Amino acid sequence: MNTFGKNFRISVFGESHGAGIGVVIDGVPAGIGLSAEDFTADLARRKSGARGTTARKEDDIPELLSGVMAGHTTGAPLAVLFRNGNTRPSDYSLFREMPRPGHADFVAGVKWHDWNDPRGGGHFSGRLTLAMVAAGVVAKKVLASGYVLDRLAGARLTAGIKDDAPMFAAEALLTEIGGVPREAVERPGETDPSVLWASCLDGAIADGDSLGGVVECVVKNVPAGLGEPFFGSVESLVSHLVFSIPGVRGIEFGDGFRASRMKGSEHNDPIVSPDGTTSGNGAGGINGGITNGNPIVFRVAFKPTSSIRMTQHTWNFTDGKIASLNIPGRHDVCFALRTPVIVEAAASIVLADLLLSVI
Repeated sequence: MNTFGKNFRISVFGESHGAGIGVVIDGVPAGIGLSAEDFTADLARRKSGARGTTARKEDDIPELLSGVMAGHTTGAPLAVLFRNGNTRPSDYSLFREMPRPGHADFVAGVKWHDWNDPRGGGHFSGRLTLAMVAAGVVAKKVLASGYVLDRLAGARLTAGIKDDAPMFAAEALLTEIGGVPREAVERPGETDPSVLWASCLDGAIADGDSLGGVVECVVKNVPAGLGEPFFGSVESLVSHLVFSIPGVRGIEFGDGFRASRMKGSEHNDPIVSPDGTTSGNGAGGINGGITNGNPIVFRVAFKPTSSIRMTQHTWNFTDGKIASLNIPGRHDVCFALRTPVIVEAAASIVLADLLLSVI
């Protein structure tokens, strides 16, 4: 449903054009420094405003309602609220009778007998990822805390940990937009994906269409021994949360689908040191569902935005026939531009949950 995790448990709530959205996080250890300013950097990475993103702009100011006192977590459930302000619900009145192709409008109406909130996609909106990013900020603070390092040593889970590097350092970036790989658009000194892929984005904007993308996430300095075989595997848990991000269509770890075209001699990762370091990383840092001390590497495929300006032909439930649909409102041409920080958050939440289960 709307809850994920066992030891670091998150519950998201709200709708895109409702009063607000937020997250409640249970299991946060006490004594970790946390303030509203700690959320600024990651929330800014998710914001719109760049070429190819929606014109809707929100302040996205986090209100810490509980679980924090005097700048530190208390051990009680932590609640973070973001109030919505820049809403235009009238843009969505049409979608009761003509659900958007590729969106959740139709299935939400069926499941909840049209009592669901359709404005801006309601509870299915990508705006709900703001809550996941907020939870990711807290998870990153937990993973970087002295509380964790002390208990890792006590649990003898230090294989693969490098003392001179940040632990659980997750970094995600776009590697592809619209089928065009990053290598084809890279240039010295430029890192903004909306600039790198400007020609692709401008073409989609001119056509009234949209684009998808691929995000790669690498988590460094992860100890060996986290995760469980089969249903509690690291891949299973990461995939579970990643697929909770609206618009995800696929995920792969390490060599991923390429492994099916490789030989064992190519895909295998020989161990080259006692701490488990391998000569390659075809497994993406995970064997048998358990971290092996090498970087966790996975890639996520995002579909093109469903809401496009181009005229589409779909079923009109009021007239009982196929009709032309022109979608009003403010929508991302490529919402994948805003997803790397969300993918990082998902990885951090899973790792915080796994870590707190063993220490």
